[in-house]
Amino acid sequence: MSILAVHPGAYYHIESLEGARYAGCFDRLVRPEDLAAERLEEHKVVLIPCRTPADRMLAHRARLADYLGNGGTIVATGESESQLFLPGITFTPQPTNFWWWLTPGADLGVRIAAPGHALFRRLAQRDVTWHLHGWFDPPPGVEVLAVNGEGRPILYVDEVTTRGRMIITSLDPFYHHGSHFMPATTRFLDGFLPWMREEFDPR
Repeated sequence: MSILAVHPGAYYHIESLEGARYAGCFDRLVRPEDLAAERLEEHKVVLIPCRTPADRMLAHRARLADYLGNGGTIVATGESESQLFLPGITFTPQPTNFWWWLTPGADLGVRIAAPGHALFRRLAQRDVTWHLHGWFDPPPGVEVLAVNGEGRPILYVDEVTTRGRMIITSLDPFYHHGSHFMPATTRFLDGFLPWMREEFDPR
């Protein structure tokens, strides 16, 4: 088994998925269009990184649903409109304040909702705090890991919608890390990617 990352090919994907810092976190990279030829059942995790164009994923909705139905794990990060090609996702976008931290005493409002979760042995609250692009209304029974200032989920684990697992977030760490903009996003990936490997496909 292995970890497969979808690779849409933008500069920030190249830096995040192929760069020396994280390349070892993925066993295989595949263009969205080539998912049709991929044996998804051979992969423990399918990662869909930030800003993967939804129109390049729509043709694979049924295959991704089958993969989840057979117990697979999908990780989908922000700004990819995952609700269009993954089941059970309801997303509400919001205007993004890119410069909130320039106000003295500003607080974006992001909070860790499940401090006992294993992920937060590797991440602190400041590591999940950079921008907000929107929130989710997940089905009852999911595990909410982080919320915005109104208590709405921005990162959660869904093991109720399918027989598999979806880790869904509106956070967009691959984009910002690959753009060399927002140190918190690099800290996020420094913790999240090793946790993903350790949790779902230990070597």
